[in-house]
Amino acid sequence: MKRVLVSDSMAPEVAAILGNTPGIKVDVKTGMKPDELKAVIKDYDALIVRSSTKVTAEIIEAAAKLSAIGRAGAGVDNIDIPAASKRGIVVMNTPGGNTVTTAEHAIAMMLALARRIPQATASMKAGRWEKSRFMGNEYCNKTLGVIGLGRVGAVVADRAIGLKMNVIAHDPFISPEVAQQMGVNMVNLDELFTNSDFISVHCPLSKETRNLINESALAKMKKGVFLIHCARGGIVNEKALCRALKAGQVAGAAIDVFEEEPTKNMELVGLDNVICTPHLGASTDEAQTNVAIAIAHQIAAYFTTGEIKGAVNFPSVSADVMAGIRPYLDLAEKLGAFQAQLLTGAIQEVSLEYSGEILNHNVAPITVSLIKGLLDQILTETVNYINAPVLAKERGIRIIEVKSSETKDYTNLIALTVRTSKETSRTSGAVFGQNDPRIVRINEFSVEIAPEGYLLAVSNKDVPGVIGNLGTTLGSHNVNIARLHLSRDAQSKKALVVLNTDSPVGPDILDKLRKLPHVVSITPIKM
Repeated sequence: MKRVLVSDSMAPEVAAILGNTPGIKVDVKTGMKPDELKAVIKDYDALIVRSSTKVTAEIIEAAAKLSAIGRAGAGVDNIDIPAASKRGIVVMNTPGGNTVTTAEHAIAMMLALARRIPQATASMKAGRWEKSRFMGNEYCNKTLGVIGLGRVGAVVADRAIGLKMNVIAHDPFISPEVAQQMGVNMVNLDELFTNSDFISVHCPLSKETRNLINESALAKMKKGVFLIHCARGGIVNEKALCRALKAGQVAGAAIDVFEEEPTKNMELVGLDNVICTPHLGASTDEAQTNVAIAIAHQIAAYFTTGEIKGAVNFPSVSADVMAGIRPYLDLAEKLGAFQAQLLTGAIQEVSLEYSGEILNHNVAPITVSLIKGLLDQILTETVNYINAPVLAKERGIRIIEVKSSETKDYTNLIALTVRTSKETSRTSGAVFGQNDPRIVRINEFSVEIAPEGYLLAVSNKDVPGVIGNLGTTLGSHNVNIARLHLSRDAQSKKALVVLNTDSPVGPDILDKLRKLPHVVSITPIKM
């Protein structure tokens, strides 16, 4: 008998589905403190949570029998994935279950903002009848700019088109052809700012998108624009937005997410032309029920048939196959993650050439692992071994597999070629020994890089003094170089230096490095 613990409040269907599955006993114990959970988790084979329960490394260590963790929802920030993986515990989630709900919230916020419905409601509840004060704005035939055309952004665009709005979008990882099929015109970010009457933000929070909507961006926008923000706190600079709202550059803002949650920015929240909600994008009865039912079925299937669905840390393959391909899965995911951080432009085509001993195995899961590593760096959605191919297909990314009998200087080799809207880049990797993944080629440069920790990829002219200057500058800022790999092309007089550092290199240091003589470009990479 497998015992399943449900530690967060969720739809009653979860207990019903699991309780009616032969060989499974389910207990619902909500509101437990960490020490209480730690004390009881040793008796359970699976744990189902939402966001309230923090599944820490300490909890996982105490879980002697635990083989599966199910998250009713997409986000797994409350689960220590590395600790679970180390213990051989599969972590499953339900990506996409909140997509429509979040998109509908953004649309609802936009409509309420345009017609000033919350303000008018508050006025009437205060006993006033101020009809002339709350003049609204139509959205029919207006232009909506969508920043981020992933799952949520695509649904927002679809609903807006149904409202007879003209929809434009910016997303460097969606091809114009795919967008056109949606009825959306792709534009650059500046065009979106200057041409949109409404702007809705749906991109992930990353180093590239943090403070994306800043003072400069707001100044470029059409005067009187309406801003809707239901993505992630930190994408919109709240201080800059507050100033723009007060000045009338932005006519109104609808905000569901904040830089700090719960927010303490009462200056912004208190403005008359701001409506806001406490991160309610995914909060509907239907969404919470759907994700709860989905995870219950996934856990039931795992224990009854051995099926692994929606896993974030394991591919859907048998244990026997896993033993043989695990080193290649690790290499492929790291190769994809490494390459993604070097790319510019929207990915259009991914070509993988396999050669050597790797062909003794089914390479399909290896391909999925590489695509997961590639997309995980650029998408807001949770990317796992199940949904990675779907996400690639949705974005019009063509995947090509080529198998070669040639050994090409290595007993096993994965050669990755990625074509984007701006460039074509090639990176190769191999497994050394039993399980030592290495990057062995970057475009025309032969290297031998351990893809781990913090790296700097430096393109430079092949002249004396560059490496010395790099080392001196990093050393003066207490950044220690763990490994250094140098490759050069005599014909082009170009060189490539890849550094492994013990700590991340901050923006200020990067600026100094980029200003060094003969340095062409520097790309920080986090593995």
